[in-house]
Amino acid sequence: MIEDSIKQTFAAFSQQPIIKIEKMPQSGGERQYFRIFTHDNAYIATYNINEKENKTFVYFTERFKKLHLPVPTIYAVSNDFLTYIQEDLGTKTLSDILDEEGHSNRVFTLFKKSLKNLACLQIEGNKGMDYAQSLTAREFGEQAILSDLLYFKYYFLDTLGLPYDKQALLHEFDVLSIYLSQTKYKYFMFRDFQSRNIIVKNEEVFFVDYQGGMKGALQYDVASLLWQAKAKLSVEWKDALLDYYIDEVNTWLETPVNKAAFVNQYQGYVLIRLLQVLGAYGFRGLFERKAHFLSSIPLALNNLKWFVHHYALNIDLPEFDKILRILVSDEIIQRFTPVQADETTPLLVEINSFSYRDGFPKDKSENGGGFVFDCRGILNPGRMEEYKRLSGLDKSVQDFLEQHTLMNKFLNSVLDLVDISVENYLSRGFKHLQINFGCTGGQHRSVYAATQTARHLKNKYKVKVELNHANQQNWVR
Repeated sequence: MIEDSIKQTFAAFSQQPIIKIEKMPQSGGERQYFRIFTHDNAYIATYNINEKENKTFVYFTERFKKLHLPVPTIYAVSNDFLTYIQEDLGTKTLSDILDEEGHSNRVFTLFKKSLKNLACLQIEGNKGMDYAQSLTAREFGEQAILSDLLYFKYYFLDTLGLPYDKQALLHEFDVLSIYLSQTKYKYFMFRDFQSRNIIVKNEEVFFVDYQGGMKGALQYDVASLLWQAKAKLSVEWKDALLDYYIDEVNTWLETPVNKAAFVNQYQGYVLIRLLQVLGAYGFRGLFERKAHFLSSIPLALNNLKWFVHHYALNIDLPEFDKILRILVSDEIIQRFTPVQADETTPLLVEINSFSYRDGFPKDKSENGGGFVFDCRGILNPGRMEEYKRLSGLDKSVQDFLEQHTLMNKFLNSVLDLVDISVENYLSRGFKHLQINFGCTGGQHRSVYAATQTARHLKNKYKVKVELNHANQQNWVR
């Protein structure tokens, strides 16, 4: 159904034959991205059941393009507004380059280009903007700031079971919301301005994923970029880039900003952003059990720890301050930091896929035990002609299992159980753990589950993994 919608939408603006449609990795939201290949070009298709979100993105993009701002061109939108085709700006993000090069001169230059274009987009993009088209609130004012604080409270703080004065904290949330909402520097606010949403093409930067935008403080977006936990920017870089950004903002404003007041409120927005991110990691990680977000929590807490120990807001928030200092304690950070293997760790995790027709893999270790998970409750792609001669190692089968079955829910539950044993075995110096996944033919569902589990354990625990597909010699070819 999704591919049919993509093909129909693409055909509305181009007669080029589609050679291939390839699913791209899914981000934190529900949007699904696909790369469309023709003989000469590539395009990006987005499918999203949230019609309002799509309309907001299209509206913002069309306005920004008229101002020659660095955003992708949208070529076509389906009649139901669930699918749209946009320009393919490439696969390299600022986050990718930062991972590859670290804090190089090139990366610093790209950060400066990003902030230069951000200042233009915020101020010029604000002119004539109809904020009634915004996805949620029209303005990041008192209520929206309070909503972010409550998001942090419900999805992260309250999960820790810490004792605190609820009424006092809520009152101080109100005080902080009022204080930050009184800034006079309100323009277009990107809302999720981070290096992962900045595409680098021919050494120029382009912006994506601004559908959450609204009217708001200039400081919020620059705080989001400079304080992204994964980026680990030095104090020197943060200070220099903030000064550069303020200079760029002043080129667009008739009256230069009051730098002291701007920076003071900037620090408040840094705190709001850090807490909003923790709320998001709590929701995606602690509630939805997505491993990437769980593993990001220690990074976010360490980021907050540095802020708490080096900055102070010019308002009295005693209960809030007490809670923040507890959150960044070594005890809390350690709670979210998984045990990791090193070169001396004896543990080997043996992961097998197998066919129930041939029986369980034998455990040749001294201790035995481990896990056997039955994947036959998941819809079998092997019943379908297009997947019958493929396996769980093939991308099209993986896409099918992720998009059209309960495999993700199944694996989240599996990993919750497996993680308990791996952490225990690592701490106790055990040598072997066997994990088995079975399905009818040992070719599709079990292979996918075994492969994903191996990747998860390597990434999270750095543990030695031996992956075997016991029935591979009998796969249907």
